[in-house]
Amino acid sequence: MKTLLILTALLATPLMLSAPAEAKGCIKGAIVGGAAGHMAGHGKLGAAAGCVIGHHQANKNANNQGNNANNQH
Repeated sequence: MKTLLILTALLATPLMLSAPAEAKGCIKGAIVGGAAGHMAGHGKLGAAAGCVIGHHQANKNANNQGNNANNQH
């Protein structure tokens, strides 16, 4: 279990450092991740992972909406 948590933290760190600070999706993901992480005893790690996942999902949704707008002539 500790290995999985350490791996998640190591994988999430470059993602958090490489992009400018945009909160799109991060707040919602951090709340959900923090609550889930709290249940497992790792609230801060859950919040960080939730922020990364929430931000990724928000970007993915924005890209999909942009593609749909471009396809509708």
